[in-house]
Amino acid sequence: MKKITAFVVIAALFTGIGIYFGVKRLQPSAPADTAVAALMQVSMKDSAGKQRKMSEWQGKVLVLNFWATWCPPCVSEMPELVALQNDFGSKNVQVVGIGIDSPSNIREFAEKHQITYPLLLGGLEGSELSKQFGNESGGLPFTLLIGADGSVRKSYMGRLDMQQVRTDLSSL
Repeated sequence: MKKITAFVVIAALFTGIGIYFGVKRLQPSAPADTAVAALMQVSMKDSAGKQRKMSEWQGKVLVLNFWATWCPPCVSEMPELVALQNDFGSKNVQVVGIGIDSPSNIREFAEKHQITYPLLLGGLEGSELSKQFGNESGGLPFTLLIGADGSVRKSYMGRLDMQQVRTDLSSL
């Protein structure tokens, strides 16, 4: 009887340990960079008016593009960002645009140009976010490559060299 009781206690203990580590393994780990950790707490509306949390993309490689409708280099690189999302989306990569513009301008732009990746309405908050990642001048476009581990792998100021971005993504 004592052997059976001991066996049941040990089995229950190991079952509990297995459940704990199973659940812990499925939760995304905290981002490695404090600015990225703060970013993951941010929530903004998308171009369709739906509230989106940045944390929904935690654990993915993020190509985070700060842009505006009035910025010619921003607009010219958007078709290439759509193609990048199409090519790398199945490889745990997510392109997200944060518009430093009015909500109405971003909505109209998204509809007109059929942008297929999320466009968030950042406004002044978006500009402040870009400064937290080293864009002190507030220049656009400004793009970050954030690894799945939550570390900033690279930042790009100005119009993207898409071949370089693709090479950088492939190295992750």
